[in-house]
Amino acid sequence: MHYHLRAFHPEDYPAAYAPWRRTPGLSLSARADSRAAIEVFLRHNPGLSFVLVTEQDELVGTILGGFDGRRGYIHHLAVAVEHQGRGLGRVLVQRCLEAFAQLGLEKVHALVYTANRRGQGFWEHLGWRRRGDLVIYTWAFEPA
Repeated sequence: MHYHLRAFHPEDYPAAYAPWRRTPGLSLSARADSRAAIEVFLRHNPGLSFVLVTEQDELVGTILGGFDGRRGYIHHLAVAVEHQGRGLGRVLVQRCLEAFAQLGLEKVHALVYTANRRGQGFWEHLGWRRRGDLVIYTWAFEPA
């Protein structure tokens, strides 16, 4: 099967949400992962998010790249279960890293839940280094 890698567009959202929902270890937020929020994310981070589609234009993989002005962050790397094991996650990560490199970034981070052993194994297999010197703290705003 052949795949095509292209930019993530707002109209990809409905097709992208399905693999996100079915990916173990990928957490979704009603607010932060709404269509409106993803559209804002894409506008604020142009050229950093990608999708993989089949020859029949079926969306089978996504990666969202974010840039805060200092570091890159990878969000929502997901490949449909029936297409996993073919190196598609690696392809998505590599393309996102190429886009980050064009910005001259020094580092890119991927946050993985501690219980997501499979996800941790994926990143380690790609040569990413697990940080033991950081703890993430979160402040959550109440909905308005």
